[in-house]
Amino acid sequence: MWRHMAKSVQLLVDGKPHDFPVVTGSEGEQGFDITKLRADTGLITLDPGYGNTGSCQSAITFIDGDKGVLRYRGIPIEEFAGNPDFIEVAWLLIFGRLPNQEESTRFRARLTANAHLHEAMKYHFEGFPADAPPMAMLSAMINTLGCFHAEMHALKGDELFEEAAARLISKIRTIAAFIYRRLHGLPYMYADPKLRYCANLLHMMFSMPHDQHRVDPEIEKALNLIFVLHADHEQNCSTSTVRMVGSSKANLFASVSAGVCALWGPLHGGANVEVLEMLEQIHKGGLTADNYIEMAKQKGSGVRLMGFGHRVYKNYDPRAKMLQGISDRVLTKLNVKDPLLDIARRLEEQALKDDYFVARKLYPNVDFYSGIIMRAMGIPTSMFTVMFAIGRLPGWIAHWKEQSEESTSRIARPRQIYTGPVDKHYVPIEQR
Repeated sequence: MWRHMAKSVQLLVDGKPHDFPVVTGSEGEQGFDITKLRADTGLITLDPGYGNTGSCQSAITFIDGDKGVLRYRGIPIEEFAGNPDFIEVAWLLIFGRLPNQEESTRFRARLTANAHLHEAMKYHFEGFPADAPPMAMLSAMINTLGCFHAEMHALKGDELFEEAAARLISKIRTIAAFIYRRLHGLPYMYADPKLRYCANLLHMMFSMPHDQHRVDPEIEKALNLIFVLHADHEQNCSTSTVRMVGSSKANLFASVSAGVCALWGPLHGGANVEVLEMLEQIHKGGLTADNYIEMAKQKGSGVRLMGFGHRVYKNYDPRAKMLQGISDRVLTKLNVKDPLLDIARRLEEQALKDDYFVARKLYPNVDFYSGIIMRAMGIPTSMFTVMFAIGRLPGWIAHWKEQSEESTSRIARPRQIYTGPVDKHYVPIEQR
């Protein structure tokens, strides 16, 4: 039996009380510390999926899913909408505050200086099949990057950490572009030091020799915003993976590479891919958006409206609100004639006014809008999760840094409840 008291929670085990301290976060959320639960009682907790378990205390990101709140280092996400600057947000997440002018200039210069890969890394791309999964390539190449920058494995001091963060944030963009070029049989394009972060990524992806891709400011702004809105999201699967691997004192490259693998899963980073697959299904099936919405409302139809609703946000996803307006501007600016984008806009229009979805708070989420914006930009569906990884990288770095600086940090080692056979014995092969 649990009893909640003012500053502790009491657990009665066989009539004997055990007190555990209540921990209160800066936003008022509470949890009780069970660090000594097993030592005091012999019991452990069982929480598949860790939905009720706090794995750490963190000062990076706050989410209130019921109210639709997301804050980076205390700053509401909405305040980054007017002039989204992914690099400024990256610094904020990693170092805990907005950069001053000197820090911003220095960090951007480091990104520019680190945009190129070691020439020998180009040949690693050639070893992948032409149809290799982009996320497998991304994870492998980030680990390979660690081989070319072994001096960054032991990060002692703020200056060396800033350099390591700049290298990763800059080079993941080049790796992503090279993956795209490899998969499409195109010559690799080098970074242009005159271009900003997002424009440079699109240049390396879409330019051709003697024909540089020109990035419209509205498109650059949209990609910046997509990256800003994906930069961190508390203890999600991939961030928890980075922390789990990092808890063993694995280096930053190895930990981030593991985070990429976690993000690869369709239940995590593949959500915007599923949106496009749904749109393809509607189009190829000769359905209309209205038909599909009606099917999604029918019990037992097996039809789901992908890109609507969110596990964390029980209200409107605040990131989706910010992308909604810019998605309209991007589609208008590019004037793309695409039946899938037409279906997406009709789905959005109908679902937002349909009582069935409104009553269940099934609003379009960030994956819905990011998917249609990236498709309009010409980014193929196979690269969507890679783009997600670029955006999420600052959050991974921030959490790795935060954990590594904790004096009480321990290697992560969850417990289990064993349910296998008991008292079994080895039987020689001739007797089996």
